[in-house]
Amino acid sequence: MPQLFPTFEPPEIVEDEQQNTPEYPKSLLFDFESGDFVLDGAGRLVETDGHTAWVQWCEKAVLTERFAFLVYGTDFGSELSQAKNEPNRAAVQSYVEREITEALLIDPRTEAVRDFAFSWSGDQLTISFTVLPVIGDPARLEVNV
Repeated sequence: MPQLFPTFEPPEIVEDEQQNTPEYPKSLLFDFESGDFVLDGAGRLVETDGHTAWVQWCEKAVLTERFAFLVYGTDFGSELSQAKNEPNRAAVQSYVEREITEALLIDPRTEAVRDFAFSWSGDQLTISFTVLPVIGDPARLEVNV
């Protein structure tokens, strides 16, 4: 009698032996206060290590308004300007903490964002927070909104 259902050997499952560790490529050193790249004494651009480049990426991601610049994708940046629409300071702080955390966790090199501290001076808000990388030392950042 013929077989109604076909039989076959299941394929072997091949385990991916490569670890999926993020890379921290070098970059050029940027001075956020002057708004320009750092030059050495000979007028050449200064290169920085991968960890410092990641810290700079974190600061840039927080300071860049999402959807405001076509050069960046839709995943880059934060929407901190929307925080002013919140009804009180506690709501603003909660909104800002969520926005910063979401903006930085997009990058696979970022493991966590924590230890937020808020300082108000009139309507000016200064936010300090710690960013933990997957590899390397945590970085403490401070931004003004």
